[in-house]
Amino acid sequence: METKEKLDDMIRGGQFIVKETKAEDVFTPEDFSDEQKMMRDSVKEFVDREIWSKKEEFEKKNYDLTEEVMRKAGDLGFLGVAVPEEYGGLGMDFVSTMLVCDYISGATGSIATAFGAHTGIGTLPITLYGTEEQRKKYVPKLATGEWFGAYCLTEPGAGSDANSGKTKAVLSEDGSHYRITGQKMWISNAGFCDIFIVFARIEDDKNITGFIVEKDLDNGISLGDEEKKLGIHSSSTRQVFFNETKVPAENLLGERNGGFKIAMNALNVGRIKLAAACLDAQRRVLGSAVSYANDRVQFDTPISKFGAIRSKLAEMAMSTYAGEAACYRASKNIEDRINLRKENGSSHQEAELKGVEEFAIECSILKVAVSEDIQRCTDEGIQIYGGMGFSADAPMESAWRDARISRIYEGTNEINRMLSVGMLVKKAMKGHVDLLGPAKDVADELTGIPSFDTPDYTKLLAEEKAMLAKLKKVFLMVAGSAAQKYGEELDQHQQLLLASADILIETYMAESAILRAEKNAIRYDEDSQNVQIAMAKLRLYKAVDKINEKAKEGIISFAEGDEQKMMLMGLKRYTKYENYPNIVELRNTIADRIVEDNMYSM
Repeated sequence: METKEKLDDMIRGGQFIVKETKAEDVFTPEDFSDEQKMMRDSVKEFVDREIWSKKEEFEKKNYDLTEEVMRKAGDLGFLGVAVPEEYGGLGMDFVSTMLVCDYISGATGSIATAFGAHTGIGTLPITLYGTEEQRKKYVPKLATGEWFGAYCLTEPGAGSDANSGKTKAVLSEDGSHYRITGQKMWISNAGFCDIFIVFARIEDDKNITGFIVEKDLDNGISLGDEEKKLGIHSSSTRQVFFNETKVPAENLLGERNGGFKIAMNALNVGRIKLAAACLDAQRRVLGSAVSYANDRVQFDTPISKFGAIRSKLAEMAMSTYAGEAACYRASKNIEDRINLRKENGSSHQEAELKGVEEFAIECSILKVAVSEDIQRCTDEGIQIYGGMGFSADAPMESAWRDARISRIYEGTNEINRMLSVGMLVKKAMKGHVDLLGPAKDVADELTGIPSFDTPDYTKLLAEEKAMLAKLKKVFLMVAGSAAQKYGEELDQHQQLLLASADILIETYMAESAILRAEKNAIRYDEDSQNVQIAMAKLRLYKAVDKINEKAKEGIISFAEGDEQKMMLMGLKRYTKYENYPNIVELRNTIADRIVEDNMYSM
């Protein structure tokens, strides 16, 4: 009973938008245990030796090198961090699995893709949905890198609409096997994998069904040529064709008609892991950029001393800091819920599924925010290098190309934006998150007399936290009014959903940065954390700007007359600083540290 009460009291996914989160309740990178730090350092050493030193080779479409590095990663246990010990893995906690994904993915997108596709969507569906026999047969080989996995969902006519796939599975008359026929595309690891997770439709079922298909080219399986891609050059990406491929009936994954659920839940994990996979890429891009800026002399001065360059370095560092804060905040929330579900009697599989599903909103938020941050980071990296940045001989060109796929993987950012708001509304309808009450309070506040009390902003980050509370009111004002006006037809107003999603995303990312800085300033002391505080304040300022823009766009799109005027006045009130931060000073504080350390060193 006590565990059940803890589960009910624990913060729920999406609840951050209506509930204040205290700094002491968030997990930050500064909270890593000694064991986690050792794992991080082991992964970094492996990446520097086996991947970063061979970065140029990965641009030459060396698929054999990718397979070789993946096997070495398997030998060291990195492929099995999320796999329970009874199936040959390390059985590490969720935060630690995020940590490994973070640091193994930064040197090249080719390994990031191979690692993510194998450990995530290539292995997790069997770990979480497979029978005991399936898990014992396949998972140990996947955990050690003896075998590699691939995930066959996307089809030429079924991208974002994953459940519309045409691949068919026909059961034999004696019920002993299925014959699968269809075409899958953009299949990562297809060239060297040993098993496919394949989604196909049985008869006229409403939903697709999952299957575990061993790769046997004599069993009606053929591969297209390696795709010619903008980036991730050494990631094997091919079409896979199934022609009456015979699959034992016992290889049906989960339950008939349950494939869409498997696909979506696998993508939830994939989304937060993809965000983590972008973090070390940002650190490395920033490290290369500041090193170049310190060495590059123009007008007898290192360009790292020029304000235009310092501004770029500061904002690259700020987005990296916020991404770290948000990713590890959410991962610990997921881990805590997994652990409590286990204490409450759930199996490992059920606990992990429900734990990640609970924070699916945050998974989508992180996927969008961090994938767009790495794209901006690499773009600014090219700009800092100038003409040399456009050259394939410099590291920025390949980093920029590799980063681009992140906005498409695991559901496009547009899909994930709409999902984040849609899932939050569904949670509200189920009573899991109270949006109606807080939204009504905001509506009443807009028509009431504003308070003229002077707040006490003398405490650490007090005005910033007050601003965060107001930004949450902006979301409730816009999304609440839109939901009230359009009801069940809200999902047909995509541009309004996108604007609302940006408010949600910016609030979560800014709050995560503020809470991390506050926790560390309390833990250590305020003066020693001046750079972290500067990054948090800068991230909030950027959020306020974007939220103001997106909320105005949303309000004008559906409100008219006095209602529109009232909401625009409310927006002005909710996005107004009492004391505006000196943005140039904040950037210079951050740049001073980055330039002096010659790297990102938070």
